[in-house]
Amino acid sequence: MSSSSPAAALDAENLTCIRDDRTLFSGLSFRVESGQALVVSGRNGSGKTTLLRTLSGMRMPDEGAIRWCGDDIYRLGSDYNASTAYVGHRDGNKLDLTPLENLAFVRSLGDPHPDLQPAQALATVDLAGFEDVATRNLSAGQQRRLALARLLITRAPLWILDEPFTSLDTHGIAIVEELAHNHLVNGGMLVVTSHHMVNLDSSAVIHLNLSA
Repeated sequence: MSSSSPAAALDAENLTCIRDDRTLFSGLSFRVESGQALVVSGRNGSGKTTLLRTLSGMRMPDEGAIRWCGDDIYRLGSDYNASTAYVGHRDGNKLDLTPLENLAFVRSLGDPHPDLQPAQALATVDLAGFEDVATRNLSAGQQRRLALARLLITRAPLWILDEPFTSLDTHGIAIVEELAHNHLVNGGMLVVTSHHMVNLDSSAVIHLNLSA
């Protein structure tokens, strides 16, 4: 990005999403800048997952616009995709591959982090020693940590995480919170929904309640 380019930011303007003839949310506007986290809450069925999928570019809003660094994300296309890392309800791991192979595969697809190899990412999420085990033989919590390790091996500044604490024990939750904290400290951005309280520096957090 050149010095004349807009600062990295995710802008949503007057978003409306409708599912099965029911309006989940409308007139939704917010801005997330470097070092900030948007924490989305709301009752089941309020549209949290739909919002995250919309922000990731997997679903178009029924009304409104989403901009990345001032440009419409659908016009940016693959350039926006390269700037985001999404972990949804499902882990998205390839079960027949090992954890090391899973991360090597993901690393080959995008803009890899130059200073962090797959083995190092696995160690960071406490999966050292499981590099060559078939992923299908990992526990649910281990598979979740493998999914989250994908965040570490790309240089995507925007992390979009839907219920990242699913299947994790207290230790796993602490690992994820540390990853999120470090990402924000280093200028990254985070959009997250979780039934678990997200322990982050309150000065960096924007709260959005879709049930309010």
